Amino acid sequence: MIAIIGLLVVVASVVGGFTIAGGRLGALLHVSEIVTILGTALGTVLVSTPGPVLKAMIGKITAVLKASPFNKVLYLDALKMLYELFQIARRDGLVAIEAHIEGPEKSVLFKKYPTLLAQHHAMEFLCDNLRLVLVGSVPPHDLDSLMEAEIDVHHEQSSAAASALQKVSDALPGIGIVAAVLGIIVTMAAISGPVEQIGEHVGAALTGTMLGVLAAYGFAGPIATAIEHLNAGEARFYNMLKAAVVAFAKGFAPIVVVEFARRAIYSEVRPSFTAMETACKSIKAK
Repeated sequence: MIAIIGLLVVVASVVGGFTIAGGRLGALLHVSEIVTILGTALGTVLVSTPGPVLKAMIGKITAVLKASPFNKVLYLDALKMLYELFQIARRDGLVAIEAHIEGPEKSVLFKKYPTLLAQHHAMEFLCDNLRLVLVGSVPPHDLDSLMEAEIDVHHEQSSAAASALQKVSDALPGIGIVAAVLGIIVTMAAISGPVEQIGEHVGAALTGTMLGVLAAYGFAGPIATAIEHLNAGEARFYNMLKAAVVAFAKGFAPIVVVEFARRAIYSEVRPSFTAMETACKSIKAK
């Protein structure tokens, strides 16, 4: 939501400043320049971006325009879920959690935490690595390295969308110049016409440059940066799950396991120990 507000502030600032200076809003609306810039930018994306990355980019842009899912509520739910899951394993044996991790969407336990089930890749990451714990053939230090490598791969894959959008942002000022040059060519063809007509053509050409720079530094660039922050938050969530699984594999008690996980959370969204302990005790009381 805050991203939408930021984009609206950008538009309002540019339009407001222009109109306060005495400009007419209609002078900025030149369909030919808009078609040239947006069409060329779209073409460069289609040429340079593989299909899966393009699909991921659309998904990431949509996600940026929403509130970040990696908040205190999600993390507290994750800690409660991990505690409850590991309590079952401690009380009834490792085999008792097998049904939960083999079919998380059908699990009575996981269904209690829909915000977590919505994080499909994270749940798959958790369940896949818990299977290794159940097998028991991977030592905790090797499991740590294995999960770290998987997180690196996931983060690299997620970063491709931000990188592709950033490249488009870098190209947009140049595309704006192309639109401006085309506008000047049109102006030269009408050089013998009335001064008002020439001025309108020159204004349209300058609008092309302005739109290219604005699209780059006011929209595409900031959205690419926002995607990077979203990816960092997602990677931190994965690291929290990794800390819990490795601590569980080492044989720590469930409350200690979730404390390992809690310490791996960014401070601004990290639940306090008291909040975590209270949430875990509320599970035991049910």
